Amino acid sequence: MNLLLLPAALALHATPGGGGAPPVATFSIVGLDPNTGEIGVAVQSKFIAVGAVVPWARAGVGAVATQSFANVGYGPRALELLGAGKPPAEVVSILTADDPGRARRQVGVLSAEGEAAQFTGDGCLGWAGGICGDGFAAQGNILAGREVVEAMAESFRASAGKAPLAQRLIDALAAGQAAGGDRRGRQSAALLVVREGWGYGGGNDRFRDLRVDDHKTPILELQRIYDLHRKLFRRPGAKRDAHR
Repeated sequence: MNLLLLPAALALHATPGGGGAPPVATFSIVGLDPNTGEIGVAVQSKFIAVGAVVPWARAGVGAVATQSFANVGYGPRALELLGAGKPPAEVVSILTADDPGRARRQVGVLSAEGEAAQFTGDGCLGWAGGICGDGFAAQGNILAGREVVEAMAESFRASAGKAPLAQRLIDALAAGQAAGGDRRGRQSAALLVVREGWGYGGGNDRFRDLRVDDHKTPILELQRIYDLHRKLFRRPGAKRDAHR
């Protein structure tokens, strides 16, 4: 499709099944560090304030990325189902079963045990799809091609044990961007990492909750903000870890 015609095409696809809203055309990864119990989501998109829509996570339960013509109800509902012991594949089936807009939905679900599942409706704008592996799910739509999610998956696998989860998730985004990223360009990015008692003052689980709502190079800006955040808020028990 001619990229100059893409905005008009997106308007034509904004049907009632999609809530009449523009698609959250994006790439994301949900991931787990089994050694620390940290679990989280990182996302980049040509969409303003993507962090307000896509990432959801709960310590000891799981993480979710809901995108394309996103159904934000998928986030809390998936976490509720994971908390009740449902495996990710069943969670995805339940979420999409009675959703009239499921053909245009995309979602990645990861349990705290590292089991993952991914769904891409056949009405998502191409290229769209995802890859699941042990402890992660990478997915995207309106991408340069499958190589974007493959690059994210490879980056995440290769970084195991070499850096904290937050950095691994950001690195996976950077790999996806280097492979072509979102065909429409760049605008926003977000990172959410949770672990019980690791939030501000130990009062909740939101350890890293960082957003870049509108920027020319959102992943680079997310990295800058993360670097500042980790200097002030160190990982418990990792004070000598240069990555923290």
